[in-house]
Amino acid sequence: MDVLYTMLNFISLSFLALFLVMSFIMMTIFKGKSIGNPKYAPVKGTMFNLLFNYKKLHDYQTQRANTHPTFRLLAPNCSNLYTIDVRNIEYILKTNFDKYSKGKNNQDIMIDLFGEGIFVVDGDKWKQQRKVASYEFSTRVLRDFSCFVFRKNAAKLVKVISKFSQDGVVFDMQDLQMRCAMDSIFNVGFGTELNCLEGSSKEGTEFMKAFDESNALIYWRFVDPIWSIKRYLNIGGEAKLKRNIKLMDKFVNRVIKTKKERLELQEDSNVKEDILSRFLMESKKEQSTITDKSLRDIILTFIIAGKDTTANTLSWFFYMLCKNPLVEDKIVQEIKDVTSSNESELSNIDEFVSNLTDVILDKMHYLHAALTETLRLYPVIPVNGRITDAPDVLPDGHKIEKGDGVYYLSYAMGRMSSIWGEDAEEFRPERWINNGIFQPESPFKFIAFHAGPRMCLGKDFAYRQMKIVAMAILHFFKFKLANGTQNVTYKVMFTLHLDKGLPLNAFPRL
Repeated sequence: MDVLYTMLNFISLSFLALFLVMSFIMMTIFKGKSIGNPKYAPVKGTMFNLLFNYKKLHDYQTQRANTHPTFRLLAPNCSNLYTIDVRNIEYILKTNFDKYSKGKNNQDIMIDLFGEGIFVVDGDKWKQQRKVASYEFSTRVLRDFSCFVFRKNAAKLVKVISKFSQDGVVFDMQDLQMRCAMDSIFNVGFGTELNCLEGSSKEGTEFMKAFDESNALIYWRFVDPIWSIKRYLNIGGEAKLKRNIKLMDKFVNRVIKTKKERLELQEDSNVKEDILSRFLMESKKEQSTITDKSLRDIILTFIIAGKDTTANTLSWFFYMLCKNPLVEDKIVQEIKDVTSSNESELSNIDEFVSNLTDVILDKMHYLHAALTETLRLYPVIPVNGRITDAPDVLPDGHKIEKGDGVYYLSYAMGRMSSIWGEDAEEFRPERWINNGIFQPESPFKFIAFHAGPRMCLGKDFAYRQMKIVAMAILHFFKFKLANGTQNVTYKVMFTLHLDKGLPLNAFPRL
């Protein structure tokens, strides 16, 4: 009887504690938020709306934006404003850039994975990394080396798919794209052959799995009001995240150590080609603040930028082609017209890929348009934004207070008829073509590569890699969805992965 009484008493106290915590959270959410004041964006819920709609988060936000181009969701001690208004986006990312930052809350959420990498930091730390990275991306040496790596790994990818095709088995295109992109970014970024695609690197495969899991676990923190408590107690997803980060740190630190040793011995043939070597040489300069910890953060930042940008986009791209075979036919015809290879070059993988030069890639206007159309509908970063450092008024007239978040909804923007016309939800590469030539849009309207001073430095590299891989694969194979006409959806994380992958069947084209 005493045991039962003690249990009931404990349960009652637990519910009371939970009630008090929730009451406190709700009080901090609604207190002083100018609800109903027309000078502020309309309130359409709280952070709990994101939690309850998490699995379909981007569709939920799209529905909200369809009726209210700028709206607020309340959070403890601040408002988070969400917008699809192109004027607002240009204002926070360019016009009034200095008044907006990553913000402490966002940095606290992301720092365990990305440390003080370029995506997380502001001010002088951001400027220093941006300066060094900007210089490296502009060098001809890196451009030539990266194209060599992209072509080499594209040929490997074709050979892997060829084996699946010959055996008549279903394979996951997203998994292959992730492995191929991981191999490429490690080679270009760090001068390291990872061999994830060929499956010969167990450590590399484990690293990639840990990285993608951590990506999802970190993003969950944005809607979990007690993530910091779970991190302190080391329970649930936070315990798994801690284990993953420990595994990744061990792997990355070994890469840095090996690279340093090779540089000292001058044994690395790619000493002047890969990005890590460049940063290591920068770290030797007087007054340099680049430490091993900084290098670790830079490496993980480059991985999410270099792997997910291309692998996610190509995965959605092949899904879109399976749904739109006429677009695929146009791309295949463009490949034939532009390459004009002889019969032996057409049938030999290595020869065909070696001929995919910059001159050839620059002529692939329809392919460029199809990749861009994929990014319009399936942007790598579906939601992004900044925190205001001082009270301000956005171009649409809505006031915001210091500490409020201003987030732009890239995924929702691609589906807005107010931005792209009545056919906004259709996959139509022709919207980017004028007289046979690709025509870009304002980066504040097509926001897939960010915009303003923080615009993605690797944009041209990403397009180059995606074109090489797409041309190599489409020249040799056509595909069908293994699950027929079933639609796929996304997994909610920092980057827009396909949930449960992309199972395909491959058939020889030649």
